[in-house]
Amino acid sequence: MDKTILVVRDLAIGKQIMEALDRAKLGISVALWAYLAEYQDWRLVLASKRFDEIGLREAFGLVNQALDAAGIPNRDQPSIVILKMTDKTIKDLRKTYAKFKNMEGDHIGNQLHGDRFIEEAIVYRIK
Repeated sequence: MDKTILVVRDLAIGKQIMEALDRAKLGISVALWAYLAEYQDWRLVLASKRFDEIGLREAFGLVNQALDAAGIPNRDQPSIVILKMTDKTIKDLRKTYAKFKNMEGDHIGNQLHGDRFIEEAIVYRIK
């Protein structure tokens, strides 16, 4: 199946989103664009200890508040997947890549991480 291409515009929006989430002090530990086999599309994957503490519904609420405060219009907001820090994929990504100081912009992929196959990903943060 042919993959949709992640374009420069998506990468720029992702960077704006990361800046907004950092301003909101959400403590994002993992953030990456990932082409996930389960969706057959690109998703902005996020994980944070704070999200784990408050639950998924509230986590999405905080993300939406941060994006609204940053003036990022709904039409520019990508599909977001929030995973728990205990998720097998997040744990494996952190185990594999957290040792590297700055992975922003690095490409990873064609690998099974935890229980998810990540066909391709562009990293904002893994710590």
